[in-house]
Amino acid sequence: MTQRVLILGGRGRIGNSVAQDIAKHTQAEITVTGRKAIEKQQESSFKHLALDLSDTERLRELISNSDILVHCAGPFHYRDTSVLQICIEQGINYVDVSDHRSYTSKVLALHEQAAQKGVTAIINTGIFPGISNSMVRQCVEQFDEPENIHLSYVVAGSGGAGVTVMRTTFLGLQNPFQVWINGKWETVKPYTERETVAFPEPYGKSGVYWFDMPETFTLPKAFPTVKSVITKFGSVPDFYNHLTWIAANIFPKSWIQNSGGVEFLSQVSHFMTDVSDNFSGIGVAIRSEVVGIKDGLTRSYCSTLAHENTSIAAGYGTGSIAQLLLASKLKKPGVHTVEEALPTDLFAETMHERNVKINQYWL
Repeated sequence: MTQRVLILGGRGRIGNSVAQDIAKHTQAEITVTGRKAIEKQQESSFKHLALDLSDTERLRELISNSDILVHCAGPFHYRDTSVLQICIEQGINYVDVSDHRSYTSKVLALHEQAAQKGVTAIINTGIFPGISNSMVRQCVEQFDEPENIHLSYVVAGSGGAGVTVMRTTFLGLQNPFQVWINGKWETVKPYTERETVAFPEPYGKSGVYWFDMPETFTLPKAFPTVKSVITKFGSVPDFYNHLTWIAANIFPKSWIQNSGGVEFLSQVSHFMTDVSDNFSGIGVAIRSEVVGIKDGLTRSYCSTLAHENTSIAAGYGTGSIAQLLLASKLKKPGVHTVEEALPTDLFAETMHERNVKINQYWL
């Protein structure tokens, strides 16, 4: 029988990239939803439906007729756990592109319920978090005793991901957050403590700053011997970093702590990147460095990736998880982050299929 995939938020740029990836690597029938009906059906191999996520009965009906639910309807800062709860009730596997601390915490709390129902729910599966987390796992596995993780990202312009990513960025500036440093939790302010990190070409040395990502607390959980986890983010061109720093540290807090302010800043930023994307590109680069003990010596191992389109790369991350679930190659009942759920051999296999080159080397 034909397998069926339901993608919430599948008309957005990341959702569409996920749909395209699943279509390329599986034979599944794909249904994508958006908030509004399409007046004229686009030429597409996907079925398009209008869906308001508050329409619980309609949502339940669509989920019950699917084999996998892929949740791409962000920003996840605003989302509750109702979609995952319905999946658990219906016994349907779940994947998402969530990228916010609060949402990650809420869905992880449903682990036991999912495990009891035999539902595999894998969260944070895009590019960062997502592919980045699996790169960390690759590095960690090189050591007898991993000790420190430094994970950095840089995105060019809008990343090709639309205004939703702008909203996510400004939402991430709202509050100080907890990070795991030297074996204890410390509080840091977003977009502070700039570092210059060497990324693959064409990005080279770029500035990155503390940024509130789920990895700040999921990686210490996944790798409990690790003493420090640093997660930093930056933009290209560099003037966007300075504008974001001003928004985080100079603007009145009320500007980024209410929905109207976030929306205004997001729309202005999106307008600016519409122009700058023409010369900056819309790519992404990731650098994962792990320090630890190997054969009695303290060493460093690095993993890097660069892709010309951030949205497409996010589609690879999420689409590959859906592919493995559909093929029954990945089964892990409960709610898990991708670094906990995805074995490195399967990660390497799916990235190879997508011609994603990940460079790995000892420093």
